[in-house]
Amino acid sequence: MHPFSFRAPEADLEDLRSRLAAARLPEPETVAGAPPGPGRWSQGVPLADLTALVEHWRTGYDWRAFEDRLDRIGQFRTIIDGLGIHVLHRRSSHADAVPLILTHGWPGSIAEFAHLVEELAQPRDPDAPAFHVVVPSLPGFGFSDRPAAPGWGTERIAAAWVELMGRLGYDRFLAHGGDWGGNITTVLAGRFPEHVLGIHTTFADAPPGLSLDGLTREERDWAQQTRDFYRGPRGAYAKQQAARPQTIGYALVDSPVGLLAWLLDKFAEWSDTHDSPFETMSRDRLLDDVTLYWLTRTGASAARIYAESHSAMDPELRVHVPAAITMYPADIEKCPRPWAEVRCRRIVRWCTPEAGGHFPSLEVPEHFVSDLREGLAAVLAAQSSGRRVAP
Repeated sequence: MHPFSFRAPEADLEDLRSRLAAARLPEPETVAGAPPGPGRWSQGVPLADLTALVEHWRTGYDWRAFEDRLDRIGQFRTIIDGLGIHVLHRRSSHADAVPLILTHGWPGSIAEFAHLVEELAQPRDPDAPAFHVVVPSLPGFGFSDRPAAPGWGTERIAAAWVELMGRLGYDRFLAHGGDWGGNITTVLAGRFPEHVLGIHTTFADAPPGLSLDGLTREERDWAQQTRDFYRGPRGAYAKQQAARPQTIGYALVDSPVGLLAWLLDKFAEWSDTHDSPFETMSRDRLLDDVTLYWLTRTGASAARIYAESHSAMDPELRVHVPAAITMYPADIEKCPRPWAEVRCRRIVRWCTPEAGGHFPSLEVPEHFVSDLREGLAAVLAAQSSGRRVAP
């Protein structure tokens, strides 16, 4: 493990501002007269919203503040299976702290968790649990290396995380993830139960072919909505990145406005908001994420995770360590509990909050931290007692 720090060359930041100032934008969407609400976004990111955010990115956003935050947490790089892996690592001073690895997804990054690391490691509430927090950058994302050949799918990433945690001194640990991070967390627990104490996830991937029989009306709706999402036009981004990541990658690496629009579209559509993602998410937190993609030139390499692993989870994989699962109401993929129980055999806590979408750590950060703590507490209690299912 080698200490790591990144300071973007001022020339790169000036180049970014110049590109933003010279951006060629299309005409407004033809639903421009739509009232505030989801209909305004029916053709994608509205021109007025994008123009305002581009101007803030160019004149108001402070990338250096994000660099400083990462340095305060602590950053490292190491070579695993031939690839450089970047990680945030914050050890807690609490004697009873438990190691916890947080894995991000797409279009996220370590920016999904950076603002919460300190609270998880050094909680302000003396009665709250503390964790030794580990936040790696997925291969092809952020400060991790971009793979030069195929093969870095979720199974290989999960194995790399076990090696990573071992190098940090953690033979057994907890794991959390959502989106691709939830997929990897599930694989991690299923393949390496001797290392994983338990998991907390906002993602539950049921094996294919399960019946709707016995599901409640709400659970049937969840199953139908998830199927419609991936089969319909809303899932086109995943098909594009799974089939032709290189093609979309040129725009994502060459144009900051193209990158911003591609990512913002998902932050808007997948969040629990009425008209704008910034009803709940900070503009600067989102720009931390987008700028990280831009400065590291990882728009194409990050998209390739879809080519590697989209719909590729082993249908026979089962998780026998304790699991806590939270299904946020506005998430794009919600799995009925009876289906989730086929994959995760020891669900010790199941939570359905009243608010939140696909990015809870950014949308409802206080609730996310509280839910994560409660879920992991249930996991640890089940691990110590051998209890099968909590009430």
